Amino acid sequence: MEQHLYERDHEDFRALCREFLNREAVPHHERWEADGIVDREVWRRAGAAGLLGMDVDPEHGGGGQRDFRFNAVLDEEIVAAGCTGLGFGLHNDVVAPYLTELTTQEQRERWLPGFCAGDLVTAIAMSEPGAGSDLAGIRTSAVRDGDSWVLNGQKTFITNGELADLVVVVVRTAPDRGAHGVSLVAVEAGTPGFSRGRRLAKVGLKANDTAELFFSDCRVPAENLVGTENQGFYHLMANLPRERLSIAVAAVAACERLLTLTLDHARTREAFGRPIGAFQHNRFLLAELDTEITIARTFVNHCVAEYNAGRLSVTDAAKAKWWTTELQNRVADRCVQLHGGYGYMLEYPVAKAWLDGRVQTIYGGTTEIMKEIIGRGLGL
Repeated sequence: MEQHLYERDHEDFRALCREFLNREAVPHHERWEADGIVDREVWRRAGAAGLLGMDVDPEHGGGGQRDFRFNAVLDEEIVAAGCTGLGFGLHNDVVAPYLTELTTQEQRERWLPGFCAGDLVTAIAMSEPGAGSDLAGIRTSAVRDGDSWVLNGQKTFITNGELADLVVVVVRTAPDRGAHGVSLVAVEAGTPGFSRGRRLAKVGLKANDTAELFFSDCRVPAENLVGTENQGFYHLMANLPRERLSIAVAAVAACERLLTLTLDHARTREAFGRPIGAFQHNRFLLAELDTEITIARTFVNHCVAEYNAGRLSVTDAAKAKWWTTELQNRVADRCVQLHGGYGYMLEYPVAKAWLDGRVQTIYGGTTEIMKEIIGRGLGL
């Protein structure tokens, strides 16, 4: 089915992304997987190529394109290239709105030029050992002391956590007010009392640094408050649909890549004297996957257009997130099966995609949480 989401400018940007990834990421990704982290220099080169801060105002070094389609193109091309170690999506899609929409002019001048240049890698710290999808359950605290906030607590599963120069930390500033007592505080690398724990050993996404973060009497300037004090929960709720849309975009791109790889295998791999795709069971299975992926692509493209128009609802973002990520896992499982023994070998991209995709139904809000959101939207 022909899709109509992207225009000429987006396809030109796609060519730029593809060329950058083939030159700066693909040749190094196997080493990054072994190291558990990407080279810092790839961030600076991405900034120089215009791949960071596409929707940041030009006065701060950004592309000035308030059009999520550019973000989606980059997300899709990273998946298509198999370069899952790059944390550009977290930086561009998740953190950017906090720094562009909730900051003061002084904060924007201080952080955004580095954000766009790749000199300042960002992360957002929500999850804790005892609180994941339930953001109201966080325990990391920030207490006002004169012209500072003093942070104490621990965060875990933080993407870009090891490389990050700036972390937007979700903290409790009014312990007795539940969700109405949460704030966002930006912590800069090198701040006394801020430390990083071990590099977490994950099932997949091995080149993408994921870390534990610790705050022990970490004193942060009061002017590092992002947004309004005790309104952090609402800031998060306003921005989570964009994060979930980003995950859905990547999920559909992964499905399409897996199907392409498997169709090629089904046409060339023979069993009992004919291609395995010629067997009716396999042909029907691939037809089903192709249909479901087309439907997913159509809905996600609609959601991107709705987001650009300012109409993407929390409920629709939740629908896109859970459906596409569950589909991604199902497609990966079927494609590994169709590859037979080769599908279990890490030298085959289908095996790596199977491992890398498993987390998609977990981060950004689990499938179960997404269904809760949708169910509440139904008045249940």
